[in-house]
Amino acid sequence: MRTTVEISDPLLREARKLAARQGVTLRTLIERGLHRVIAEATPGTPFKLRRASFKGKGLQPEFQNASWDRLHDAAYEVHGN
Repeated sequence: MRTTVEISDPLLREARKLAARQGVTLRTLIERGLHRVIAEATPGTPFKLRRASFKGKGLQPEFQNASWDRLHDAAYEVHGN
């Protein structure tokens, strides 16, 4: 498909130099740039947290009605020292 795009003279000069150094056409260089911009703008696959639960019966009886602070303290308690 043909289209007309206005590009500033300095940018076009640089693009032509780069295309020549890479041995590709200006069209190829422009298409690569557009592909990159589109890929960056397209959201990837959303993160999905894997299921990591285990079979159990919930909290132990001593922690059934405990506050978050109590649970935190128990989790970070040093044992055996």
